[in-house]
Amino acid sequence: MSRIDESLDFIAIRIAVLTVSDTRDLSRDRSGDVLVDRLEGAGHALADRMILPDERAAIATQLRSWCDDPEIDVVISTGGTGLTGRDVTVEAHRDVYEKEIDAFGTVFTWVSMQKIGTSAVQSRATGGVRNGTYLFALPGSPGACKDAWDEILAKQLDFRHRPCNFVEILPRLDEHQRRK
Repeated sequence: MSRIDESLDFIAIRIAVLTVSDTRDLSRDRSGDVLVDRLEGAGHALADRMILPDERAAIATQLRSWCDDPEIDVVISTGGTGLTGRDVTVEAHRDVYEKEIDAFGTVFTWVSMQKIGTSAVQSRATGGVRNGTYLFALPGSPGACKDAWDEILAKQLDFRHRPCNFVEILPRLDEHQRRK
């Protein structure tokens, strides 16, 4: 069963938050605020924060930049995961991934089903890895960000979470690049 092993020390990681929106600015970015409040409340560090418009190339460029920054361990984006023509965040993430974390979207859908029923099918939340950095794309609603953080990311980004977590394998994500 899932649990926190209190005998282990917490390891803070550095997380960048990207809000994808054509209309928001920092003063109206409730979803970004939710993520920042939660990650800092958990003891992690906000490495960077930005808002970009729904432009696939710009999103992918920023994701790559953060993945190339050794001071960033995780990137979480919010917004642009729906089905409309301007929703291109998932495509931008997939342009960047070396590996996709297929089960992240599945688990997010399951969590969402508990809250919003079959409307969960309209989300395309996704997760992946590039250059030793985790990336997660969440819907743009504050509720979806709360659900993703509280039910999935808070646990998987806590080194003490058992039976396993993302933090314990973080040093090995780019081991293929170090092999000779």
